[in-house]
Amino acid sequence: MPRSKKGKRGSGKPGSLRQEVLQLQLSAKASLKGIKNGVKGESGASDDELTSDILSHYSSASETASVLDEGTGSEQVDEKTAQEETEDKLKQCIDNLMDKSAKTRLAALESLRQAFSSRVLYDFLTERRLTISDCVERSLKKGSGEEQAAAATVFALLCIQLGGGDEAEEGFKMLRPILTAILIDNSASIAARQSCARALGMCCYVSAAEDGEDLIKSLALLESIFMSSYPNREGTLPTPKPGSPGLHSAALQAWSLLVTLCPASRLTVLLDLHLPKLKACLESNDVNYRIAVGETIALLVELGRDIDEEFEVEDSESLCECLKSLATDGNKHRAKNDRRKQRSIFREVLHYIENEDFTEEKIRFGVESVYIDGWMRRRIYDAFKEILESGVRHHLQFNPLLRDIFGLGPPLILDATVKGNKISRFEKHLFNSAAFKARTKQRNKVRDKRADVM
Repeated sequence: MPRSKKGKRGSGKPGSLRQEVLQLQLSAKASLKGIKNGVKGESGASDDELTSDILSHYSSASETASVLDEGTGSEQVDEKTAQEETEDKLKQCIDNLMDKSAKTRLAALESLRQAFSSRVLYDFLTERRLTISDCVERSLKKGSGEEQAAAATVFALLCIQLGGGDEAEEGFKMLRPILTAILIDNSASIAARQSCARALGMCCYVSAAEDGEDLIKSLALLESIFMSSYPNREGTLPTPKPGSPGLHSAALQAWSLLVTLCPASRLTVLLDLHLPKLKACLESNDVNYRIAVGETIALLVELGRDIDEEFEVEDSESLCECLKSLATDGNKHRAKNDRRKQRSIFREVLHYIENEDFTEEKIRFGVESVYIDGWMRRRIYDAFKEILESGVRHHLQFNPLLRDIFGLGPPLILDATVKGNKISRFEKHLFNSAAFKARTKQRNKVRDKRADVM
């Protein structure tokens, strides 16, 4: 294949990352003056040298110190301005929670949900927690089903933000009766009842870990919801009402989160009562409820083994046969995605029941990682992930509550020299542009070789 022509780059080491960055800077500045953006000619270095320079650009941060220093001050100002703008928007959202329009209140709840899940706002919320709690209480009492569901989620996020201290406990004691009333109200919307079940479990887990009475009451309430899916005296599963499997799943998952707080004496009673009944619920027609049941069985078995190394599930052979059939389920009348999800989960449950084998998962955030190495840890992580959604990694990095729960210690504070070497947005753009050119040339080089062979 013919080689491309090589031209001059100007002064500096040919093909180095610094030269690429400087050239791109000049090009960017030229474009601001109306000159066409672009770089004439090709690098004098080989493709391998250029690729090597790109891959090692983080280690040569000292080369670009002057560029970084230029952007540091402006970035700090931008961050402060952005923080002030965010707080102004949040204040407006809190005001909108008291608006007469249901549409305005719902939009405000959604905005708060997004803000609470995506960043840590402890200082801002500590001063306004009573106002927000009052507004949430009003939405729970008088709002539509959609507004009640949104309000319950916002309240759960508020408890996570407040970190499980006295403020969160005070709010939970105030709103627990209302969450309970909606959860047991058969005339309330299913979405609102599901959201209240999740909020009740999370708020109790975060706020009332030291209060045994609140824990027992919450466990009993959630049990009353999902136990209606248990088989009757004849061993037959009841016919589910529309939406009830989703409600049962939410209640069961919230209950299993709280079970992780129970002492050994209480756990022994729960294992004897629920394991046989949950095994029968594996025959449910709803795939999501079957999965929730399977994960809860694995969690209870793990807790039982923690109490007693010789713990064994009653009629374990029958249970393993049932799990095996679900792990290899190929019924065509079920959706393909449902079958795939079910088989994956139940293979893990089966392997754990038979061999105590758990597939460890590593969650990366920032420069840290948290390891999910058991069913209890997975249930706790999944509960936070369900409420925080994509913001769970940010909270793992900065929220003292989550860091304490997962044993991560206080939030890391990067060294000042590291902060000083933070790459500006413009610098990142230049690095990405240079890296993209290097990758493109390297790929073209490989394609050329393949063409020669063929």
